[in-house]
Amino acid sequence: MLDLTNFDLSSIPVKRDMIEAEKVAHVQLQNPLEHALLVLTKTGYNAVPVLDLNGRFCGIISKSDIVEAMFGIEQIEVDKLYENTVEDVMHSDVPTVSEHDTLEKALHVLIDHSFACVLNQDDEMIGIYTRREILKQFRNEFYEQQSK
Repeated sequence: MLDLTNFDLSSIPVKRDMIEAEKVAHVQLQNPLEHALLVLTKTGYNAVPVLDLNGRFCGIISKSDIVEAMFGIEQIEVDKLYENTVEDVMHSDVPTVSEHDTLEKALHVLIDHSFACVLNQDDEMIGIYTRREILKQFRNEFYEQQSK
């Protein structure tokens, strides 16, 4: 049985285990939807961060956002992939965490999202924190307790 009474979620900083921004697939506001769909398809991700030209976080775009944008009244309108930009269909109201937040806050965000963008004080994305990282923390705590 995993005993989490001594596992202090409020003492582990998000920044310690985040994936650095340089390693994160993303798109920019003015990219056409075609480009975003290619990035999502080639990486295998369902969603990626959207950044402006200065690296500031603007939102998230997903495959389902793009597909939904292509639906016309009676048919799928593939031309919308070339006519619309990421900014037209992205979601900007997504939760983020700051570089100073702890695993406790990230846990609350990641209940409903597969990743959270980690922002600095200037809203620049410095990385992402994923559900996978949270699960690894719990796994490591479990194995640590098993070895005692």
